[in-house]
Amino acid sequence: MPVTPADDLLAFIDAAPTPFHAVAEAAGRLRAAGFAEMDPAARWQPGGPAFVAQAGSLIAWAAPEGDPARPMRLIAAHTDSPNLRIKPRPDIGAAGFRQLDVEPYGGLLMNSWLDRDLGLAGRVVVRSGSRDLATRLFRDDRPLLRVPQLAIHLDREISERGLLLNRQQHLTPVWGLGPASDGDFVSWLAEVSGVGSGDVLGWDAMCHDTLPAGFIGANEELISAPRLDNLCSCFGAVSALIAAVDASAEVLPAIALLDHEEVGSGSATGADSVLLRSVLERLVSARGGDSEDLIRSCAASMCLSADMAHGTHPNYPDRHEPNHRIALGGGPVIKTNLNQRYSTDGETGARFRLLCDRMGVPVQEYSHRNDLPCGSTIGPIVSARLGIPTLDVGMAQLSMHSIRELMASADVAMMVEVFAAWLTT
Repeated sequence: MPVTPADDLLAFIDAAPTPFHAVAEAAGRLRAAGFAEMDPAARWQPGGPAFVAQAGSLIAWAAPEGDPARPMRLIAAHTDSPNLRIKPRPDIGAAGFRQLDVEPYGGLLMNSWLDRDLGLAGRVVVRSGSRDLATRLFRDDRPLLRVPQLAIHLDREISERGLLLNRQQHLTPVWGLGPASDGDFVSWLAEVSGVGSGDVLGWDAMCHDTLPAGFIGANEELISAPRLDNLCSCFGAVSALIAAVDASAEVLPAIALLDHEEVGSGSATGADSVLLRSVLERLVSARGGDSEDLIRSCAASMCLSADMAHGTHPNYPDRHEPNHRIALGGGPVIKTNLNQRYSTDGETGARFRLLCDRMGVPVQEYSHRNDLPCGSTIGPIVSARLGIPTLDVGMAQLSMHSIRELMASADVAMMVEVFAAWLTT
């Protein structure tokens, strides 16, 4: 049977337990499609499709020859997801268990991480000679860790007052029996990385669900997967750019997959940094342009901020804006917040509706309840940093920020189709 976009999404997610692996998977797909990898420390030359990768972020483009002020069509998404990350001094223990000290990253649904078989993945920094360092990706999908929940016999009030978890006390996973010993984690990390324990100098390590992404439902209408928020959008952006690379267009298609959105984007590789703007400046300069050309390009460009959207929950319909019901399988969702938590305005939303109408793809409209705090995306940040009109669009899902999230299989193909059209329109 042919591979569907939904099948391909599952493969993308399974290959990407961390932002670093997501970038590696995206880079591999782009290379296979003829994109060249650019060295961020070298002088860039004008040319065809290319990308630059830095840690957990990747920016890619298909720059046509000619006018350096050519308008851009940009899709921006984020590579990170809430999870548990390993602290610098991880070896701890209690009550005869060996444990790893973790820090919750982002706004994770803590209860969803209980009683799950967890693997470990990330990047390790190792000694390379007497003066140099090397960075390697690692992953171990074996069930290494578990955060055990307290038995109901020891928490009889849980049914009445609900589950109460303390981020410091109750999320520490166990990974063996016996006394804790300094160096246990480093020894394990050295083994899976193929180096000596004394050569491990640093790491960015995080826990992930060992259960693969898959279809569920009697007719496989739904996708159950970790990290749908926001690897689904990253997959859509990469797939769309590959589909758009040979299209004849008057615009420059580009994508930006950026890290650390779940903690505010304030990093060297996040949306609230100079990374994206500096890459765009270099693209203009490599094609013979200057700062005036970049300003002209941005003034005529548009950005689609792609991040997942809240579908209407069947068990909690009262938590949603009554006049803005969102269906899984109902097509792309335009997200609007007039207090600028989302970047959509009347014009950018209208342009996207016009595009979907021309393609025969249904569109949904999301607005948050006025009496609940609204989440945000990288859309307002990218828009403010670049001065590019932007809108926020996502695909509907349930269980956002859970270790396992849920979306409709049918929405994946619609996402890729619309994103590819956006990049060439």
